[in-house]
Amino acid sequence: MSEDGLTSWVKQWIDGWVVSRGAADPVEEPWGWTIAVGLSKEVSRHVVPAPVEADVRKLAATAPPATWLKLFAPDEVVRPWAGDDWETDIAGFLMTLSLAPAPAGPPPAGYTVTSWSRGGVIKALVRAGDGRLAARGQVGMAGRTAVPDQIETAPDQRRRGLGALVMRTLQNAAWEAGARDGVLVATPDGRALYEALGWTHRSPMASLARRAD
Repeated sequence: MSEDGLTSWVKQWIDGWVVSRGAADPVEEPWGWTIAVGLSKEVSRHVVPAPVEADVRKLAATAPPATWLKLFAPDEVVRPWAGDDWETDIAGFLMTLSLAPAPAGPPPAGYTVTSWSRGGVIKALVRAGDGRLAARGQVGMAGRTAVPDQIETAPDQRRRGLGALVMRTLQNAAWEAGARDGVLVATPDGRALYEALGWTHRSPMASLARRAD
């Protein structure tokens, strides 16, 4: 993928992510975007689609505590640029999908699925027979782009197809709401699920955090 193409996907991911998380609108910078998040452990984040060493070193040297860096490059390349005040978080993988209706099928016996939309965010919840959370996820809507976010399955509920059920439920709801492209950042654990559902890997993403203390 070209640098311009990657930058476009990153921007679409940002636009949906800020809706999903209720963060501030991204502020464009020469190297990418800054987002005010407003959490005690993440006051803001800098998102850099094409990291250059000089830019990363400057950001790392001047950022206050509780700032995060999202750098779309291999961790082993950009991590040395940040310095010892930065901690390495779980690496991510930018992935995309051309959306289409995806028959979710009924949930496994004993499980129920609930989905709803509020403020541009579509959510899906799968509950076990006793009402406990089995799996969940949400999508931030940004025009024709849907950004799945916070997809999780309870540890004791895994390997039952519930993550795929959540993703298909969200994909169908996003399609019905007008989205035609999907973009997300997967964890290493989630990447295999998304690839099985047809998502394409576009770029690694290094995630670094400056200690909040």
